[in-house]
Amino acid sequence: MKTPIFLIIFAIFAGSSLAAEDKPNIVLLYIDDWAWNGTPIPMDDSIGNSFMPILQMPNLEKLARQGMKFTNAYGSHQCAPARVSVQTGQSCARSGFTLVLGNTNDDYYDTRKKYQNLPVVPNVSDSSIDSDTVTIPEALKPLGYVSAHIGKWHMYSDPGAGYAVHDGDTDNTPGTPKDPEVFATDPKLMFSITEKAIEFIESQAKAGSPFYCQISHYAMHAGTQCLEETRQKYRKLSELQAYYKTLGKKANNLNAKNDPASWLGMAEDLDGRIGAVLDKLEELKIADNTYVVVVSDNGYRHSTVHIKPGMTQPLHGHKWWAWQAGIRVPMIVKGPTVEPNSVFKANVANYDFLPTFVDWAGGDPASLKNIDGTSLAGYMSGEKPDDSFLNRNLYFHVPHYRSEIPHSAVISGQSKVMHFYEKPEIPMLFDLSGDPEEARNIAQQHPETHKKLFGEMMRYFDEVGARMPKMNPDYDPEVYQKLKSYELFMKWGPFEDERPLEEDEM
Repeated sequence: MKTPIFLIIFAIFAGSSLAAEDKPNIVLLYIDDWAWNGTPIPMDDSIGNSFMPILQMPNLEKLARQGMKFTNAYGSHQCAPARVSVQTGQSCARSGFTLVLGNTNDDYYDTRKKYQNLPVVPNVSDSSIDSDTVTIPEALKPLGYVSAHIGKWHMYSDPGAGYAVHDGDTDNTPGTPKDPEVFATDPKLMFSITEKAIEFIESQAKAGSPFYCQISHYAMHAGTQCLEETRQKYRKLSELQAYYKTLGKKANNLNAKNDPASWLGMAEDLDGRIGAVLDKLEELKIADNTYVVVVSDNGYRHSTVHIKPGMTQPLHGHKWWAWQAGIRVPMIVKGPTVEPNSVFKANVANYDFLPTFVDWAGGDPASLKNIDGTSLAGYMSGEKPDDSFLNRNLYFHVPHYRSEIPHSAVISGQSKVMHFYEKPEIPMLFDLSGDPEEARNIAQQHPETHKKLFGEMMRYFDEVGARMPKMNPDYDPEVYQKLKSYELFMKWGPFEDERPLEEDEM
């Protein structure tokens, strides 16, 4: 006897529904401008100032106990390039998206007048994601996922091309509300962003549909904002009281932007919003089937939190630069296959997220073309990385003048090559295992290692069609030396042998 056709159709749909319910949900909490050492969790137990002990973020700490801490996670040198790498699985060099506001009418070299007499002719940047590039929502949709992107987008494109729910092509502007009431009740829009994300999560849980939800916070970006009660809580701490005494009468006139209590309060308020999402997942009884990733877009250098000896910067540089402080970021992941209270010490990059998410969703990461990322799913469930993964090359490309000078970097294991296009004659190599602050250039002692990594970097740039700066025949040293940033360029540019540690470094 043949099975009735309606039963066959019902079985197909029922099977699809069950399969969908079995698929894990994915929540990415993407934090803006968050220093590697900007959490209360030691990012490296061997580095005493790799965390901020006075900062209270109990939800983040709970997440770390429940999941995996990544000690060597890398973002990008700046927010827009980082966000494109997350969406596409591509390095900045491959995507061509290497700068915020780096687009001009040129298509290769940036020939604007302000750069005409500098040592190097810099490049322009892409200003949109290529239409044929597969992004997270596009990769997950065939696997049964509905995707939302809430908060800061900053990729000069339409998130509606893949996301069912989104806030539009937002940049930094909404994240610093000028309305006094919004400033007071919804600092950095973190409360309203969280509410909208929770509404999406609730709707998908009710529908029984697996989802991807990216909550891209405006915190911890400049324009410090927090609830006033949280700010006052930190102002009362003995460490801050001691700091205020050093300022004398100026302490009475500190505005939110310049008060370290505001930055600390912003982090704690953000932690509360992270907690709200975690609590909702528990309430909906989907926490055990949901991956939660907390990570920053780029590194940072939080000068406002130098409130006592010992709270110094463990890493060199700043956002905009491929020095460690600019690209190394905090990262914690919890999920159904992630080992609790675990630590992963190998290098990972922001372009690993796309293949990892596809892997979690039951897809084949190998089907993704023209990407640089590798799925981390197996490593999070206990697989030991082999030498090829441990020593794979991570590439960073910054062919611009702005708050930085044109440079690139490659990291392989604990070896790192920095290359500055103004002075290509100075080879730079660092051993990050014993020199995380990048104070000792060992290229002269290990020329073969430098030659190998530098050659691989340049071949990779050629392979992916990265835009490359060139020496400027119209260079005028007098013009260059008059730049406001000239002193910083010299201090954070290339050096031979050793550099002196800065006052706020380890």
